[in-house]
Parts: sequence; structure tokens; C-alpha cells
Amino acid sequence: MSKRAYFGTDGIRGQANTHPMTAEVALRVGLAAGKLFMSQDDRRHMVVIGKDTRLSGYMVEPALVAGFASVGMDVRLLGPMPTPGVAMMTRSLRADLGVMISASHNPYTDNGIKLFGPDGYKLSDEREIEIESLMDQGLHEGLSAPTELGRVARVDDSQARYVEIAKASFPRRLSLAGLRVVIDCAHGAAYKVAPVALYELGAEVIPIGVAPNGMNINEECGSTHPEAMVRAVREYRADIGIALDGDADRVAICDEKGLVVDGDQIMALIAGHWAKRDRLTGGGVVATVMSNLGLERFLAARSLKLERTAVGDRSVMVRMREGGFNLGGEQSGHIILSDYSSTGDGLLAALQVLAVLKESDKPMSALARQFEPVPQKLENVRFASGKPLDAEPVKAVIADAEQKLNGSGRIVVRASGTEPLIRIMAEGDDEKLVSQVVKEIAGAVKKAAA
Repeated sequence: MSKRAYFGTDGIRGQANTHPMTAEVALRVGLAAGKLFMSQDDRRHMVVIGKDTRLSGYMVEPALVAGFASVGMDVRLLGPMPTPGVAMMTRSLRADLGVMISASHNPYTDNGIKLFGPDGYKLSDEREIEIESLMDQGLHEGLSAPTELGRVARVDDSQARYVEIAKASFPRRLSLAGLRVVIDCAHGAAYKVAPVALYELGAEVIPIGVAPNGMNINEECGSTHPEAMVRAVREYRADIGIALDGDADRVAICDEKGLVVDGDQIMALIAGHWAKRDRLTGGGVVATVMSNLGLERFLAARSLKLERTAVGDRSVMVRMREGGFNLGGEQSGHIILSDYSSTGDGLLAALQVLAVLKESDKPMSALARQFEPVPQKLENVRFASGKPLDAEPVKAVIADAEQKLNGSGRIVVRASGTEPLIRIMAEGDDEKLVSQVVKEIAGAVKKAAA
């Protein structure tokens, strides 16, 4: 596969107004993606564009619009919308392409561009490479005649449509009446839709992180800073806290006492509940190499399997489609419920947790910890150049560490896909041993990288 100049593991991302997140690159994305999808046949073509609440969205969105319209593609603007909502609307409006302008959980100074195909799934590497090859053409190539320019319009009911889709994923026989719910929207893309969906399902809603100013997205709030949710749950004596990230494709949850649970516990809770009701397909759950061994053991005890993939929700989704699984996700809180959505959706995952909470008639604290996590240790080692993992001494230390754990733990050593880091993770029942093997591997990597 050829080296990609713009696209990383999850679209194009970087500091706003710095290459590659400039208005010019956004214009080129619009021109290139528009040309690629317009070349398939000669009917009218359409792209839908959503965004989060970042200040730089006002720069990126018009540049994309100009690119698409100038090659003759119609544009529909959704305004602030969760990433999964853009994927849903791409399918619902029968568009050729969906675009989300967001840098997810990153600070407001960053931004990004994610692309979805007509089926609502993230574009394949091959498609992204085709777009890249067109991006470096001259800006004047392949433009439409003045009579053939794309038309641009706003979709006024896009948020209401997403709310209805989200509500439809909640069991019809249940209501959230009697539940006091804190929802932290991280001043991001779900700041309107998430509180409305919860309220319309009957909850008493305490919304926080719902006053975006273009610069406060993810700032000491949301799923990457769950302290804000925990404080609100304690202050308002809520039954549960839900925290989304900037584009609402991931979630963190806390119980009424303020104990925060991660994506692994959320997957365990939903998997156990669905398995009892014969709703879980594929015979288990898909997660990444980073998910805790405790989740694997929890599933195994119920005769369910945990299939592991490389890091990234796109890898999880690919395996889910191949194996017919309807539940997958990441420890970080990307939960994919493929019966309802083609990508991670924090609000939909939270609604499934709320459904279990209502059906069980127990407090959230009795459900939050589905399994005891196995001690896990992470360390990142920065390197300047080369491939430290190819060094024989490093391979030998990793092999030795695996022998020491002797089947009672796991080691994952991988290069980061976004920065010059070697990520080392070990987990096992013996916490001291886990720390020791991580230290030994990190030492070997540092030597090899020196």
C-alpha cells in the first residue's frame, strides 16, 4: 500500500490552520472526493457535511463546500452533529459521501476531516488513497461549467432526525421516567441532541458541557475528563452520569457514587444482557488488543468469545462485519452497536446501559463493575528514527517477558500510528511482575532507539 500524505488512521487531523488542516487542503479534499464520486455515473451527486463546535469549523466547512460545489456536487449542511449522526444521515439522505469536521477528543486548536461512504461506513484505505492521488492535481482541473455547479442547502431537521433514530434504539416498552441523569456533552457536537433524546425518553436530565463557545470543546469536561461528570452526579444526587467526547462517538459512564467505568465494562454489561435475551450475534464481542484480560475471562465464563483486532474503531468494525457481530468497541469508550449504527456512538451505547439499568431495577453501582480488571501497565517510549521493534535484543526481551507471564497475562508492544512512540502494554494477575516486564521491555526499546 502506498504511503499516505494526508490521511492518517482516522481521516485527516492536525492543528487548525497548519498543514494539513488548512483551508487549502480542505478545498482540495472537496475537489478530489467530489471528482472521484462524480465519475461513477452522470446523475446528480450529493455530499452531507456535519461538524462539531470548534472555531476552526467555520474555516474548514466553507472550503469543503467550495471544493464540492465547484466540481458539480450538491452539498447538504447538517450543522453541529455527532459523528455517528453524519454516518446515519449519509445513508438516510442517500448521499454519495458524508464528511465530519472534528478532531474528536482533541483540544479545540486541532481539527480533522473524516469521510464516510454511501453505506455510512468509514472510507477504506484504498478509497482514501484514490482521493489523495487527486488532491495534488491543479486546482483548476475538472471544474464544472457555470450551469453545472453544485447546489448548497442546510438540512434544518437534521438534529431532530438523529434524536428520533437514537430514541428508536431504546426498547419501546421502557421509559427513563424516575431516573435522574447527568449528561456531559463536552461542549461538543451532541450539546443539543443528547439532552433532548434523554428528556424525550422520560429522564430528569441534568445537562453540563452544553455551552460551546468555539474554544471550550473537551476542556476539562467530557469523556476524557470525567471529573466534571462525577462532580455533577454527586452534587445533584443523580442515578447515573454519562460523558461524551467532542464528536460524541465515545462515552464514559459513572454510577451514583461517582465510580467511573470504561468501555470494557460497558461492553461486558451490554454483552451479558443481550446474550441472556439471545440478542448477541457472532457468538461474542469484538475489541482491540488493548481491552482488559478481565473482559475476555468474563465473556469466556458465559461461553462467549472476545475477538481482538488492531487498535482503532475502523479495525473493530471491519471484523464485526466479517464475523456477523453486533457488539464491539474499544476500552476508550468507542462502542459500536451495528444493529443501530455503522460507527461508534456514545449516546446509543449510553441508552443501552440505561435500558439494562431500568430492566434490572438495581442501582448503577450494582451493575457498573461487571468484572475485576486484571492489573494493566502502559508505558510509551519516544524514539527519533529507525525501527526499534526490529532489533534482536528487543525481540529477545519481549519473548522472555512472555515466558515469565506464562499464560497468566498478555503483552502488546506496538508502534503508534500517529507519532514516533513505541507503546508497551502488559497485564496479568501478578501486578509486580507486570510492572517488571514493562520496565524491562521499555529499557530494551530505549537502548535500541538510542
